[in-house]
Amino acid sequence: MYDVTIKTIPASPAATIAHIGSYMQISQAFEPLYGWFGARNLLGSDTRSIGIYYDDPACVPEEQLRSRAGIIVNEDFTFEAPLEPAEIAAGPYAVLRYQGPYADMKAAYQWLYGVWLVKSGKEPGNAPAFEEYINNPRDTPPTELLTDIYLPLNESSL
Repeated sequence: MYDVTIKTIPASPAATIAHIGSYMQISQAFEPLYGWFGARNLLGSDTRSIGIYYDDPACVPEEQLRSRAGIIVNEDFTFEAPLEPAEIAAGPYAVLRYQGPYADMKAAYQWLYGVWLVKSGKEPGNAPAFEEYINNPRDTPPTELLTDIYLPLNESSL
């Protein structure tokens, strides 16, 4: 149903703002994040935006879901409030390229975890899943939004 590739990525530091609650409301953390970077002229065509998702919404009440809105930064980045550091763990990931509205992404996650992961014989790694947003929702129609979903994998299962 979806194409999945296996990629090994290096550790990447990120400047983030935490969000608690519905994953569909993470924009509440992205707005101040982009405001901070925009006020300092630090946004450009090479800006890598990510969302880090710590909890399974099927197991954790919506009001307790933990996530972070983030931008990948250089190792020498200086953090200032309200930004907090986070790190994307190095290692292998199953990467699913999703096209469409963020609100419809649930089916892609269900397929990735419930079908692909089960059939692949691979085991999830001990790191949170994250999304990388390939284009900008402010100037891209919802049907054309591209998101890479990164599912961490256990290296011993490769």
